Amino acid sequence: MNPQKAIRLRPTLTTGKLVIHILFILLCAVCVFPFLVIIGTSFQTENDIIKYGYSMIPKNFTLDAYKVILREPTVLLNSYLVTIGTTVIGSLIGMWVTTTYAYAISRKDYSYRTFLAFFIFFTMLFHGGMVPSYILMVKWLGLRNNILALILPYLISGWFVLLMKGFLQTIPDAIIESAKMDGAGELRIFTQIVLQISKPALATLGLFFALQYWNDWWLTLLYMDQSNLMKLQYLLIRVLKNMEYLNSAEAIQYGLVKPGMQVPSLTARMAMCILAAGPMLLVFPLFQKYFVQGLTVGSVKG
Repeated sequence: MNPQKAIRLRPTLTTGKLVIHILFILLCAVCVFPFLVIIGTSFQTENDIIKYGYSMIPKNFTLDAYKVILREPTVLLNSYLVTIGTTVIGSLIGMWVTTTYAYAISRKDYSYRTFLAFFIFFTMLFHGGMVPSYILMVKWLGLRNNILALILPYLISGWFVLLMKGFLQTIPDAIIESAKMDGAGELRIFTQIVLQISKPALATLGLFFALQYWNDWWLTLLYMDQSNLMKLQYLLIRVLKNMEYLNSAEAIQYGLVKPGMQVPSLTARMAMCILAAGPMLLVFPLFQKYFVQGLTVGSVKG
């Protein structure tokens, strides 16, 4: 092919496309800038924040905030392990429970389809509340200071079921009927056909479950007293509360800190954001290509 002709075939960048590219670059910069400010502020001194405010580039670089948070690295590492374990196990089991439930109510030939759909929709409108949940988990199931108390409450969600149902309804009935004609049972159809087709929705659902389990601190507050079972988010909240107390006049009065001593509570907030959100920022790009497709593919057919 003639090189000059090949050059002519290349698409030209029109003014409209250039404006769109510039707008998206500016939008990305606006989204990234706060995170860069958080990173820069976490390395500032407490006095610089009070004097100059939050900055992306620290005037006096320091690791005081990270030193305070990482003073007991074994406790932090253990909380990371608990959080990662509950996130992985809870997400996998939750995806299985949610997908099987959604598959049952998406099948038009299932006898109890209407009842189960109403049951899951009813739970979205009315909730028992904190007291019945606590009685169920502690008194009836006996899961106080048990790792299962951090997993079971989030295994199924009505919104997740309806989201998955919308996707599964887009699968043609002819695929399931042809599999039945070939002698495949319901379990084989579900595991080898439905789950294989549902990879975009499963990736989106898995991301939702992972974010829910990773960011949770409420269940730890309710059901955990032992320090070796505390999740990362709750541990960081406790560290922050302790720092705020040490900066109070009461702590100076009781001699817990020396007069004039400044505990890095402001910079610690930013450092905790980095420690808490960092792993999720690494995981999200792996699901990004499935995320939009999994959300929108089931919205065409209700």
